[in-house]
Amino acid sequence: MNTCIRLALIAHDGKKDEMVTLAGEFRDWLGGCTLCATGTTGQRLIDAHGLQVERLLSGPLGGDLQIGARLAVGGLDAIIFLRDPMTPQPHEPDINALVRACDVHDIPCATNLSTARLLLSQLSRR
Repeated sequence: MNTCIRLALIAHDGKKDEMVTLAGEFRDWLGGCTLCATGTTGQRLIDAHGLQVERLLSGPLGGDLQIGARLAVGGLDAIIFLRDPMTPQPHEPDINALVRACDVHDIPCATNLSTARLLLSQLSRR
């Protein structure tokens, strides 16, 4: 049973295809969640799967910070952040702040495809 999980979805450019694939695997369940995503990732999920996604700013333009702020006030239950560890990111401090905020507020944060699948599998059983 889905208890309206509030989930943020973020993917670096090199991981956006993986996010689209992941969302396709969990499409039916995600359709019952409250979803937000950074700009391009959100649009890709809308286009590929017809999911209702609140699109925030692109990560480098402050989207990661918007998600972090939402997390800090109790507005998110989990984050999927498919990071590309091999490509330098100009907004690395924002990324680190978001992951740190997950730790501070004890919010599950999956940063690679394997942990994302595990997290979504577990959440979808609730």
